[in-house]
Amino acid sequence: MPLQLDDLAALDAPAPYASGLPLMLAIDAIDEDTDQPRHEFDADALQELADTIRERGVRQPVSVHPNPQQPDRWILNFGARRLRAARLAGLTQLPAFIDTTADHYDQVIENEQREGLRPLELGLFVQKRLALGESQAEIAKRLGKSRQWVTLATAMIEPPNWLLDLYRQGRCRGMLELYELRRLHGEHPQHVEAWASNQDAIGRDAVAALRADLSSAIPASPAATRTRPQLKKSRLRVQMDGKDYQLVVSIAPAEAGHLYVRPLEGGPRLLAPAAALTLCGFVSG
Repeated sequence: MPLQLDDLAALDAPAPYASGLPLMLAIDAIDEDTDQPRHEFDADALQELADTIRERGVRQPVSVHPNPQQPDRWILNFGARRLRAARLAGLTQLPAFIDTTADHYDQVIENEQREGLRPLELGLFVQKRLALGESQAEIAKRLGKSRQWVTLATAMIEPPNWLLDLYRQGRCRGMLELYELRRLHGEHPQHVEAWASNQDAIGRDAVAALRADLSSAIPASPAATRTRPQLKKSRLRVQMDGKDYQLVVSIAPAEAGHLYVRPLEGGPRLLAPAAALTLCGFVSG
């Protein structure tokens, strides 16, 4: 293999690099990669790691490569959690190995092996690779994942606000659940948003139940029904202030965060805050 120019930067590294031993680098000289896939760090978990490092030190060296723009500085390949926790612990040096061959795919693979990346982080990574012209099949192959896994990750590419709120509030964190909710929302937007707004935690069983209810009771949006047989009609029953209403889905609400409802026994429709509504089920007819 011919010598790469990037490899020459390691010639000026301290002697331990040549012997395979980790270097002790100044923490202030290490920069995180701005394009790294991990963006979410749990504060409590990071503090626990910092407490362990304060007591026992950093047992596993991080991986770095020379900063091509700034001599005497390093860019992190792997180990963002260890670097941040070491700073919290007050360390001034960090054990590190130099690796000039790691790329962003290696960063995803390494993070998945240590602590799985979050759905939003995976979605951002897939979005970047797709923007570079790579196919989902190519991304899956290079990550050693299935094509379905990559497809699920696309749920968090520019997610709608309601889905992002579910995710950031911790009410739905599973990649499969997020994908299914976004898909169902494309067919039944108002029903899915109303349902999701009243759920404290959304797991696979809850999404499966919602999917079954929607497929058996509620017609899809006009765009979806052009290619599907019409399903039997029903009314979505909600409660507000202890009274039963049906959700009006044929008219867009006049205010954001509100929905139209109508008394089950009939009467004029009302504009109600979505947060005040409790989803109760379906009423046929």
